[in-house]
Amino acid sequence: MKKFNIRKVLDGLTSSSSSAASLQSGNRENDMIQETLQSEHFQLCKTVRHGFPYQPSSMAFDPVQKILAIGTQSGALRLFGRAGVECFCQHESGSAVIQLEFLVNEGALVSALADDSIHLWNLRQKLPAVLHSLKFNRERITFCHLPFQSKWLYVGTERGNIHIVNVESFTLSGYVIMWNKAIELSSKTHPGPVVHISDNPMDEGKLLIGFECGIVVLWDLKSKKADYRYSYDEAIHSVAWHHEGKQFVCSHSDGTLTTWNIRAPAKPAQIITPHGKQPKDGKKPEPCKPILKVEYKTTRAGDPFMILCGGLSYDTVGRRACLTVMHGKSTAVLEMDYPIVDFLTLCETPYPNDFQEPYAVVVLLEKDLVLIDLAQIGYPIFENPYPLSIHESPVTCCEYFADCPAEVIPALYSVGSRQKRQGFSKKEWPISGGNWGQGTLSFSEMIITGHADGSIKFWDASALMLQVLYKLKTAKVFEKPRSKEEKSSTEIVDEDPFAIQILSWCPESRVLCVAGVSAHVIVYRFSKQEVTTEVVQLLEVRMQCELNEVESPECGGEQASAVSTPGTQSSPQTSLPQSHPSTSSNNSSDGLRDNVPCLKVRSSPLKQSAGYQVELLIQLVWVSGEPPQQITSLAVNSAYGLVAFGNGNGLAVIDYLQKTLLLNMSIAELYGSTDPHHRQPRSPRKTRQPSAGLCDGNDASAAPEEKCKSPTAKISRKINMIADQKDDARDNSFSRSRSSSVTSIDRESREVISSFYFCDSLSKKSETVAVPSLWVGTSLGSMLAIVLTVPSTPEQRMQQPLGVAFCGPVVRLKGGILRMAQLDASGTLLPHVYESWYEPNAPEEERERPQRRRPTSPPSTLENPDCQYAVVCSEKQAKVVAMPSQNCVYEHNITETSFVLRADVVTMTAGVGIACFCANGHIMTLSLPSLRPLLDVNYLPLTDMRIARTFCFSNQGQALYLTSPTEIQRITYIQETCDNLQEMLGELFTPVETPEAPNQGFFKGLFGGGAQSLDREDLFGEVSAGKASRSLAQHIPGPGGMEGMKGAASGVVGELARARIALDERGQKLGELEERTAAMMASADSFSKHAHDVMLKYKDKKWYQL
Repeated sequence: MKKFNIRKVLDGLTSSSSSAASLQSGNRENDMIQETLQSEHFQLCKTVRHGFPYQPSSMAFDPVQKILAIGTQSGALRLFGRAGVECFCQHESGSAVIQLEFLVNEGALVSALADDSIHLWNLRQKLPAVLHSLKFNRERITFCHLPFQSKWLYVGTERGNIHIVNVESFTLSGYVIMWNKAIELSSKTHPGPVVHISDNPMDEGKLLIGFECGIVVLWDLKSKKADYRYSYDEAIHSVAWHHEGKQFVCSHSDGTLTTWNIRAPAKPAQIITPHGKQPKDGKKPEPCKPILKVEYKTTRAGDPFMILCGGLSYDTVGRRACLTVMHGKSTAVLEMDYPIVDFLTLCETPYPNDFQEPYAVVVLLEKDLVLIDLAQIGYPIFENPYPLSIHESPVTCCEYFADCPAEVIPALYSVGSRQKRQGFSKKEWPISGGNWGQGTLSFSEMIITGHADGSIKFWDASALMLQVLYKLKTAKVFEKPRSKEEKSSTEIVDEDPFAIQILSWCPESRVLCVAGVSAHVIVYRFSKQEVTTEVVQLLEVRMQCELNEVESPECGGEQASAVSTPGTQSSPQTSLPQSHPSTSSNNSSDGLRDNVPCLKVRSSPLKQSAGYQVELLIQLVWVSGEPPQQITSLAVNSAYGLVAFGNGNGLAVIDYLQKTLLLNMSIAELYGSTDPHHRQPRSPRKTRQPSAGLCDGNDASAAPEEKCKSPTAKISRKINMIADQKDDARDNSFSRSRSSSVTSIDRESREVISSFYFCDSLSKKSETVAVPSLWVGTSLGSMLAIVLTVPSTPEQRMQQPLGVAFCGPVVRLKGGILRMAQLDASGTLLPHVYESWYEPNAPEEERERPQRRRPTSPPSTLENPDCQYAVVCSEKQAKVVAMPSQNCVYEHNITETSFVLRADVVTMTAGVGIACFCANGHIMTLSLPSLRPLLDVNYLPLTDMRIARTFCFSNQGQALYLTSPTEIQRITYIQETCDNLQEMLGELFTPVETPEAPNQGFFKGLFGGGAQSLDREDLFGEVSAGKASRSLAQHIPGPGGMEGMKGAASGVVGELARARIALDERGQKLGELEERTAAMMASADSFSKHAHDVMLKYKDKKWYQL
């Protein structure tokens, strides 16, 4: 444990301010501060990725291991097993994954990329790795096929050729099927790229090759020539075999399906247009859209299934994508919510030459994954156990909570389980491979996401898993316009007026407060009982744009009443909840909108199910034709019963228990006589910001009716509010440098409230006992304090007004204030004050209101008057200030060239520290209270707005951000979690016996009607086929190689492999024994023949004739 002596630090600390903390002179109150956090406690690594794969492009399924693989356009691989078993991998090139092929039950996967490379992945380890890569130099890859239980991969190219790759060594065979040899004289032109390759289910020596132009060739691998060629005048998209190998089906670009008998190449046996209108005069049906894929699956007991996507008629403009299931005489058209990327039919057997017995269809959509149950009437879908609905509505904000109270997650799960949809298939989720990890974390974790449609989702994120617990729809309290024409003229955003901008949640009391983009705040309380609210409790707040001539409150112990601007009700007794006023009746005489909120509140009774229920709705109103500025900071405290929110005009404090406005002040009034800025009174018309900082703030010429239309900027939280809003504000990257001057004339007029912190603190210099306080941080680096007088008993709290006293600035920093916290005299983080949860809808006599939980702090003494420390972190630096003397004891400049986007004071097993995420991509941690740098990693060199908006730290060394619009990436910055990560991750590969091959039957075996095997080694090996051209493809060995794959086959798998090798050796020895026996039999026959000849020669001779 390292000890820091303040005098030694003061005398000997000579390092630069950018790399070390500095101690301010004149501080004598703390002789020694003990710190436990050291740099060896920290290490940064990714843990898991949740959500739907962004921009999926391909899919594959292992029918034995029951693992699903999805490739994306950015080169990512996502592997799914049973619920909770997920894995993320990334190809280094970042090229799109065009095709995936499993080595069934071998724990390996082949991926083909758009950059004409193929890769072999080892899935037998918890973090899959590339074993081999092969990069084609002269030809573009268009299609791959890996037969079941084969080590030879067929690779079709854009030139129409087929190359063969040995997946064990990842070398090319000298055997090549050239396009001109395949089609010969059947076509005068090039047939186009290879779009399909498959071997005949009953004869591995026959390869079916589909060319884009409409020609299909049945190639004999042994004789190296085409047996049959099938030609159709429409382009081919896909081909599917009947399991008996006598027929195949092709899907075409005109919406037709052609069925061919392999021995009748002259014309198709059948041509159908599933969605075409059949003319009465017998003419050809009208062409339809292309059938992009078809699968033909047989059943032992009934009619076969033909499943296809596409093929709809052209008159169905605007119709959603459909999957068509044809079974016997019935045709079912299943509409999907998004376009179909790919689909696969899941069958009972992995063998292509047996009855397939399909039981489900996996449909990969652009933004969803759907599994359809083929065995039940109506084809219901399976309930998806994966957390793939993160992006159901775009995520606009995110908060992460670790070490939550134990009862919170079960409570949310209990109310959330009633929200589940009905009508799912009753069967178990069929993708059930893999095993869960053995290790676990000792604390519970929760993630809360706010969305563009106003919804909020609570997620259980414990043990590296993610499961939705509960969904709250905040838009239910507002009237929704039926059409765009009916939209209210008072709305300040064109799209998503209910989008969530900021979340504030108290886990202990379960009080939730949200701020939306339409300048509204909603307070929710958690209840296990259903209620019907006749009228939503509404409070309207008028926040002025201009500076008013108001006498500045003085710093001291005097109590000041709520200072209100014109239009507000300052008396807590008279500021009662009110119904929503009519928009038309609140226009001023000159036609400008005034005193009207942006959204219309619901007038009908609101039925509120168990869960989060509206306690109070707060709306900012238009002021003299000016829209309200969007809210930039928000905080709720259950112990005080208060909500504070702020923007560029000032701050407001609401008493949500009494439903009154406690405080409404401009920022200048907060400073009082200590205002360091020279502020000019200004007209709101001239500096109007129609989007309240979400669009460019310098656009002074915007018309009053103009609204912000940028969906990216619309949900940018407070980044643009705090940043310089000059030309560089239009740049979406965060590489710009920003002025650190806190007295910049061009920035002071845009000072906004950037953060709040409720606490029991010594905010005044004369205080000896901690009192309820509200700390306010601004975008110009000021931290100000407000002292609150809160009645002590619940009865007095509901009847008496709260008192307010202003203390002015406490400390100044460079850059906007992001985070504030409080330490006790020993450097331990003081927990926030809260009131434990109780049932708000219980009768008064049954209600047990718990006492307020407040942190214990030793009282100040004459020898040591400072017994608390305020921790303040801004965009540029961090400071630790002794309270109540307000002396700065530690200071650290975090960054000079960039700025901090997110900072949190976090608790870990080893101690307390500050975690920071900078705009240049660096993640840093600092010790407390000495602010020593402990970690600095360049993690995300290119930061975009989405990551900046959603990045958040939590306790116990965890963090997360939205890495794509549909995926959450979780990371850890703690060494302990990194060390235990392998244990906690699930296993994809599990030892499973491959099902037995189908029985051929006596007569098929006797007359040769069964499946014909092929010795591919003999055909494609180097001995017979020779070596491929070296310039055709380049082999790139992976980090593991085949040795890594063999080494991964441990335990039962290794035993199975050894048993298989032993069986092979035994079979080889038996074969040799059989050959020796046959030789001995031949020798015996020869000896018998010679003996017989000798006997005949001497048979009739006398003894004396011998």
